[in-house]
Amino acid sequence: MTNVRIFRSQGTYQGFQADGHAGFADAGKDIVCAAISVLSINTVNSIETLAHDQVETLEEDGRLTCRFPEGLSDKGNLLMESLILGLTAIEQSYGRSHIKVEIEEV
Repeated sequence: MTNVRIFRSQGTYQGFQADGHAGFADAGKDIVCAAISVLSINTVNSIETLAHDQVETLEEDGRLTCRFPEGLSDKGNLLMESLILGLTAIEQSYGRSHIKVEIEEV
């Protein structure tokens, strides 16, 4: 299962972390994993390119950690809302045995 934790403090997004393999299919053929990866990486790229917000990322062994050290602009926050919308749609469609999305107050 892929665990996605969205970090938020007082209504402001601080970052997110995606960890694990969805287990919907074998590695390389898993459409759930692919969808999570595309949404996550696209969000990081969009926040940097379109919102011009600073993003720090760390990718290691099936884990993506993303932080916003200077906070997010309104555009950056909207892009995070879009990420959450997409991930929760995947969670609803494929079930919590493959993806679990949580918003964590930090």
